[in-house]
Amino acid sequence: MSADHPSSDSPAHPGTRSGSVPATSSVVARDLDDIVAAALPWEKLFGKTVLITGASGMIPAYVARTLLRLNDTRGAGIRVLGLVRHPSTARGTFADVIDRSDLALVEGDVTQPVHLDEPVHLVIHGASPARPHLHATAPVDTIRANVQGAFHLLDLCRRSGDAAFVLMSSAEVYGQRPDDDGLVTEDGYGAVDILTPRASYAEGKRAAETIAVSYRAQYGISITIARFGHVFGPGMALDDGRVQADFTADVLAGRDIVLNSDGSARRTYTYLADAVSGMFTALLVGEDIAYNIADRDGFISIRELAAAFAGARPERGLTVGFREGVDVSGYSAVRGQGLDDTRLRALGWVPHVGFRAGVDRTIAWHEERRRP
Repeated sequence: MSADHPSSDSPAHPGTRSGSVPATSSVVARDLDDIVAAALPWEKLFGKTVLITGASGMIPAYVARTLLRLNDTRGAGIRVLGLVRHPSTARGTFADVIDRSDLALVEGDVTQPVHLDEPVHLVIHGASPARPHLHATAPVDTIRANVQGAFHLLDLCRRSGDAAFVLMSSAEVYGQRPDDDGLVTEDGYGAVDILTPRASYAEGKRAAETIAVSYRAQYGISITIARFGHVFGPGMALDDGRVQADFTADVLAGRDIVLNSDGSARRTYTYLADAVSGMFTALLVGEDIAYNIADRDGFISIRELAAAFAGARPERGLTVGFREGVDVSGYSAVRGQGLDDTRLRALGWVPHVGFRAGVDRTIAWHEERRRP
C-alpha cells in the first residue's frame, strides 16, 4: 500500500536522515562520474574547505561524495567537513570513505552555534527535517533547524572571513498559488497558511532565505539559494513517507501501487544526480541569488509517477489503483508545484540522467543493496 504524500523534497529538496549509500554501488559510481563530467569551473572549489550540514542526508551525502570524486579524478585537494547529529548513522552512510584524510565528520546540531577548529571557505546548509510527518509532529524542531541554523551558519561564514553560503531550500517556499497547474519561476510566490503546524517547513525555509539575503546585504557574504523540487535517487529511505519512496518500496516488494487520492496533484520530480549537478551549476556559474533546481520534464502527476515506477520493471506486471475514503487532511493543499528550470538551463545545465532513467537507477540501487 502506498501513501500519497504530495509534499516537498527539499532535499531535497534535503534532510538529516535517509538510507545509507553502500560502499560498492555501480549506480552511485556512475552518478558521480556523470556529475563531475559536467563542463563547470570546478577549479573554483580546488583547495577549499567545505562544510556540509546534514551530511548524512540524501542530497548532502551526494554533494560530499561529488567533492571527494573531484579529489580522486582531478586532484582537487578539497577538504570535506560533514556536520551530523548522529555520528553512527553518518559513519554507515560514508562507510567506504570514512577513513579518508580529506573527509571529517563533525558531531553537532545547527540549532546551536557551530564552532570549528579550522576555517572554512564554503558552507552548504542541508540540515533540516525533511520527512513530511515531521513537519506536523515536530514543527518546533523543523522551524528551529531552518531559522536558527541559518543564523548560526551565516555567523560561521562571517567568522571565517569570506566564506560563501549555499542554502538548500525547497519548492515549498512558493506556497499555494492561484495558477497551481503551471510551472513557477523564481519570483512566483503564493500563500502559506501560517496558522498550521505544517507551515513550519515552508515558513522556516522562507525565513532562512531572507536571513541569507540579509547577511549578504549587511555583511557582503556570497550566497546561493538552491530551491529543490522533489528529488529521488540512491540514499532515499523506503520509509521516508513521500510517494517516490513508497512507489520504490512497492516495486521492490512486487506489490501493486495503490494511491490514497486520485493522484492528480503534480510535482517536479528530479533525479538526484541531476539535482546535485544543478546545485553546483548555480553555485559555480550563477549570477542570480535563487535558482530552481528541477527538471521540467519531470513535471508530472502522482498518478503518472506511479505508472513510471510500476512500468520500470514490466516483467513484474504491477498495476496502479486507487483507495477509497482516505483522510487527506494531512497532505499538502498545493495541487501543482512544478518548478520552472529556465533560469538554471540558461547557465548551461541540462539533466544528464533524466526522469525515466533516474527511476530505473533508483530501483537498481535498492536492488544492489539486496544482493548477497
